[in-house]
Amino acid sequence: MKVTIDRSGCIGCGLCASLCPEVFAMADDGLAEVISEDPQYADGAQQAAEECPVSVIHVEE
Repeated sequence: MKVTIDRSGCIGCGLCASLCPEVFAMADDGLAEVISEDPQYADGAQQAAEECPVSVIHVEE
């Protein structure tokens, strides 16, 4: 699984980290970051991508 975040468009809402804390966290700058690309969390990562209000998360399996 490959997970990317277009951090230039991230608004720091924290939804991704709430939905899938195994893959996403909020960095010190207040924006989301990818902390793991473990395939066992693909469903959670995909859900976060689908629910991201600014559509900056991309998941490739």
